[in-house]
Amino acid sequence: MTTPTAALQRDAIAALIPHQGAMCLWDEVLDWGAQSIRLRASNHLDPAHPLRSGDRLHAVHLCEYGAQAMAVHGGLRAQQAGGVARPGMLVALRGVQLHVARIDTLVAAIECEAQVLVEGDGGWQYAFRITHEGALLAEGRAAVLHGPVPG
Repeated sequence: MTTPTAALQRDAIAALIPHQGAMCLWDEVLDWGAQSIRLRASNHLDPAHPLRSGDRLHAVHLCEYGAQAMAVHGGLRAQQAGGVARPGMLVALRGVQLHVARIDTLVAAIECEAQVLVEGDGGWQYAFRITHEGALLAEGRAAVLHGPVPG
């Protein structure tokens, strides 16, 4: 992976993806390269988290964190090439394994590693792994189909 010269923080992340406000789930890009990215977030501790149901934030929402990691990576790659990322739609989750029931009780930041498995004109497939203090919380694969090229 390539370590950015300055840490990429939340505002810069939000500029890369369609998710805004509290729905921009990642706080920081730790490092990234052509084929992978590593990010960190602490918003799972926020009682006003937009994905909470009642007083709980269920582990299934880690799939959204994984999908947003893909979007951030795609945005960074497009920006590096002098453009903007094509919009996409999450169309499949495969091999998802959740190793906890909920994440609102975790005391420290969560981290995600996402890696490109397949890419082409039609979309991407990534593998993602999300951890908390070194313990695996969730893992799986996600596929995104591209939308039209931004005008």
